[in-house]
Order: sequence, then C-alpha cells, then structure tokens
Amino acid sequence: MANPELAIAPMHRICKKAGASRVSEAAAKELAKELEEVGIKIAREANDYAIHAGRKTIKAEDIEIAAKKVMGR
Repeated sequence: MANPELAIAPMHRICKKAGASRVSEAAAKELAKELEEVGIKIAREANDYAIHAGRKTIKAEDIEIAAKKVMGR
C-alpha cells in the first residue's frame, strides 16, 4: 500500500492516547498501514454479511459482527 487512505496525524494522536511521549513518522505511517489492512478485512467480512442478508448496504451491525470475527473478540 503505497498511499494509505488514513491520514498520518491521527496515527500520532492514537499513539499518544496509548501513552507514547514521542512517535516517529515511520511508526505513524506503519500504524496507518496496519489499521488500513485490518479495516479492509473487516469491511470485506461485513460486506459478506450484508450480501448474505440480501442487502447491498453495509450496516453498523455488520461491522460489529465482522470486527468481532476478524479481531477474535
């Protein structure tokens, strides 16, 4: 993924919320890349649930169910 969809500045803020005092640009970019990959997996799974339910629209509950499956919660 050469151009991640997620902005880098929020990645810095997420790391700071997690307790980091400093965050390198490379770390913020890597977090964006990893979160995008997980997000795509969740969205694909949610899309499968929507299609199975006979819908074209992904709903919040599809995302919730998909996230639990993908994240193992």
